[in-house]
Amino acid sequence: MPSFRSIRGRRVATGLAGALVAALALAGCSSAGDPTPAASAAVTITANSPAPSGDIDSVTWAVYAEPLSLDYAYAFDYPDNQVLSNVCESLLRLNPDWTLSPSLATSFSNPNPTTWVYEIRKGVTFHDGTPMTAADVVASMKRHMDPNVGSAWADTYRYVKSIRQTGQYQVTVTTTRPDSQFNLGMGADPGVVESAAYLKKAGKDYGNSTGLVDCTGPYKIDSWTSGQSITLSRYDGYWDKALRAKSKSFTFVFLQDATARVNALKSGAVDGSFMIPAEALSQLRSTTAGTLYYGLNTAVNSLIVSNLKGALGDLRVRKALLMALDRKGMTTAATGGIGTVTDALTTPSVWSGASAATKASAFDGLNTYPYDLAAARKLVKDAGAEGKTVTIATAPLGNDFAIVSQGTAAALQAIGMKAKITTVTPAQFSALFSDPTARKGIDLFYTNWYLSSPDPLEMYAVLQTGQFSNYANWSDPAFDTVVQKAISTMDPEARAQLSAQAQKIANEQLPWLPLAQAPMTMFLGKRITGASPSVAFLYYPWAATIGKR
Repeated sequence: MPSFRSIRGRRVATGLAGALVAALALAGCSSAGDPTPAASAAVTITANSPAPSGDIDSVTWAVYAEPLSLDYAYAFDYPDNQVLSNVCESLLRLNPDWTLSPSLATSFSNPNPTTWVYEIRKGVTFHDGTPMTAADVVASMKRHMDPNVGSAWADTYRYVKSIRQTGQYQVTVTTTRPDSQFNLGMGADPGVVESAAYLKKAGKDYGNSTGLVDCTGPYKIDSWTSGQSITLSRYDGYWDKALRAKSKSFTFVFLQDATARVNALKSGAVDGSFMIPAEALSQLRSTTAGTLYYGLNTAVNSLIVSNLKGALGDLRVRKALLMALDRKGMTTAATGGIGTVTDALTTPSVWSGASAATKASAFDGLNTYPYDLAAARKLVKDAGAEGKTVTIATAPLGNDFAIVSQGTAAALQAIGMKAKITTVTPAQFSALFSDPTARKGIDLFYTNWYLSSPDPLEMYAVLQTGQFSNYANWSDPAFDTVVQKAISTMDPEARAQLSAQAQKIANEQLPWLPLAQAPMTMFLGKRITGASPSVAFLYYPWAATIGKR
């Protein structure tokens, strides 16, 4: 997918100095062998919190940052989408178990390899009471193809030739080539439907705190006070009675300071939050103020190699760096003990279309890059990279940023190289994902990269030659061939087998350096229950499920 994965999962933290000191110890400086034993808290993945006993008047929810935009074409981050998912809906619904089901489209078909036909649901209204039509669907989808809009989701439409209304409640999409990924993206923001009339009325203010949105979800926006909060109210005309909002009012408050956010949860000043700061997990496990939950996640923490013209252009150096990192220690510190080291850029949760054998083959036999300073030093020496400098970009976005950047710098120094840490503002860090000029002089930066569809190919399509998010312009002909074939393969099992091949190539060539994966976290105060802790909160109307405990 496109750009702004920079802030995804990131939290503005306090007390960074302590994290920096701790991180320096995470890349060992002496013997081979793993310096830090695995340490993880007992974690039980929960599909859903208990069902509510009834409705509730209001819920207050903490978000670590204010949304950049609620325009579905630009909503590309955790704060944006956890609000938008309750207000706007897509043609398909991405459920908490990471499966797709009908939503604003009652069904879809693929009558030939380059055609997708969507039957549009009747009886749906926008929040202003006007009926949703096939014309609204066409107008909403076409925005992603308009260069004047500059949609963050344009890659989903890269093979689309035309989008036409072909019946009173039917829309047909024609592609220039078979594209398995297009329909899978219709459960996320690429499939959102907005009122065509409202898009025209709001103009350039659409999706901001002035123009707001007018969609079809279980909640409508009452107000957006910049820098403070967004308040939603139940939409009584909502079409899906099974997801009727149980809270009359739902307010998102923006609490950037991690300590303030945790204190608000413990005191009951706010009722809940996703993505709990790692340093606060132990506190919230033991508090009587509510319950901490762990859920399905699709994110992998990685180091993105953004410059292959420097020292990291040599595969031996990339391997050496991965072998010099104490990934177990970094993972324990950065995730509060709930994460695990990974050698892949995907999580098993996105391989739902694969057989058990194919899923196993995608992860079994991957290179593991064990901690081995002696071997790493030899690789650096053989590559002639001793004394060369690697520049790492970071930002004051969370303890994990500090831990990873300092741990990476220490690892580079331990294998005879030099490290330069460049600290930028959160906005400048976000620009690394969208602006090539912002990446000038930067060799590495950290990401928490999640997928937005139930298919691992989404990740590997990103790394094809010439793709927008292939930031270092890494290119491997064998990889490109496999990925292109997979994109054209409609059968989920056959496509998964090809994706497994792509995963193995990425594991061997290391265009990005995989670090860890961890479950999603959610805290519910003692007043409320009903939500799922799944990362599907980005696209599923989760707030509607929350009611009285």
